Amino acid sequence: MSHKDFNQIEETLAEVDAEIDGSRQPNPDRWTAQAVRASEITAVPISWLWFDWIARGKLTIQAGAAGSGKTTLVISLAATVTRAGMWPDGSKCEQPGNVIIWSSEDDPADTLIPRLMAAGADLERVYILKGRVNELGETAPFDPAGDIGLLAEQIAAIGDVHLLMIDPLVSAVRGDMHKANDVRRGLQAMVDLAERHKIAVVGISHFSKGSGGSSPADRVIGSQAFAALARTVLVAAKSENDDVRVLARAKSNIGLDSGGVSYMIEPCTVGEGIDTTRVSWGGRIDGTAREILAAAEYVPGDEDQDDPVEALRQILRDGPMDAKGAAQVMARNGFTAKQVRRAREKLDVTIERKGFGSDLVSEWSLPSVLPPGASFAQKAQFCPPSGVGKTGGEGQNCGDSGRFGPPDMADAEGF
Repeated sequence: MSHKDFNQIEETLAEVDAEIDGSRQPNPDRWTAQAVRASEITAVPISWLWFDWIARGKLTIQAGAAGSGKTTLVISLAATVTRAGMWPDGSKCEQPGNVIIWSSEDDPADTLIPRLMAAGADLERVYILKGRVNELGETAPFDPAGDIGLLAEQIAAIGDVHLLMIDPLVSAVRGDMHKANDVRRGLQAMVDLAERHKIAVVGISHFSKGSGGSSPADRVIGSQAFAALARTVLVAAKSENDDVRVLARAKSNIGLDSGGVSYMIEPCTVGEGIDTTRVSWGGRIDGTAREILAAAEYVPGDEDQDDPVEALRQILRDGPMDAKGAAQVMARNGFTAKQVRRAREKLDVTIERKGFGSDLVSEWSLPSVLPPGASFAQKAQFCPPSGVGKTGGEGQNCGDSGRFGPPDMADAEGF
């Protein structure tokens, strides 16, 4: 036995003796896993700030494209909190609370405060996080990635804080926002802050460029860990055809994950001739976030006829269609089986099987769309012009029915 082994045995025996006679001092560097019986944990309901939309004690992401008015939108919600007003869906905010706002992108004096005034906020209940200060009165910028402890002290000192707005949320990440581990480490402190102080943390983010058509939650810029850590992801977009904008639930681990509301950003004047903007809320919108955003972001006449997603959308636009026939039409227009599969997945195509055995057939159909009466029209569909598409001068084969390919699918070749 080596001298080293002998010393280790001596240390272990000494620890055992100390444990027995009660003389061992607690060691903060010595950890054990903690498992608790489920029966010892009291179940509690979700504490909602805005029922089914924003929860207290949780992280919510508000994402959207440039021009959707994300900050103005969240400021409108913050104003509702300060005065216990009405939420956009017509429900009532149960009680007033204080709000803390940190923004690295907007000046408090000429942007944030005028917008709060226009939204009717109780300014006595709104606190703007301008920076940090030491005991000598020296100031420095506030860093959400490193100053969470200071923020927690302020939350406790202010008291009755219901909502914290962080704009942009990526500022809370120290490291690469495209790396899941960096994002998780950075946001975990924000998640813990929300839970510990029972406040709703709403982080504002942007959509990734070129992410149109993807799952709305996946459009949040940076690593997918952003959407994974947030309990709710809200998305906003502006209609390409008018000034109507939409707010939709893209993901929720704790409530509904569909439905939305429309809104507009309108100019107004507050105080002594200060020009600003405010939100004017519209009505509710049914449908998934993907459907709501697709309707808002659609540009008439701007379809990419070589896009398999658009091709399949046009094929199925008039209703369910035999799966084999739809696949054959896609093949006739030059799309591969892999492209067809990906297009079907992106569109969330519904597959319904009918019959049994040799009589079994499958039908493809688009998911439900926005109901009539929505603030913006559903996507209009066109046959492509001659010379455009996969079949040379003939364009994408378009029959009299307006679908791609011939209207009679009975003689279609195998796919």
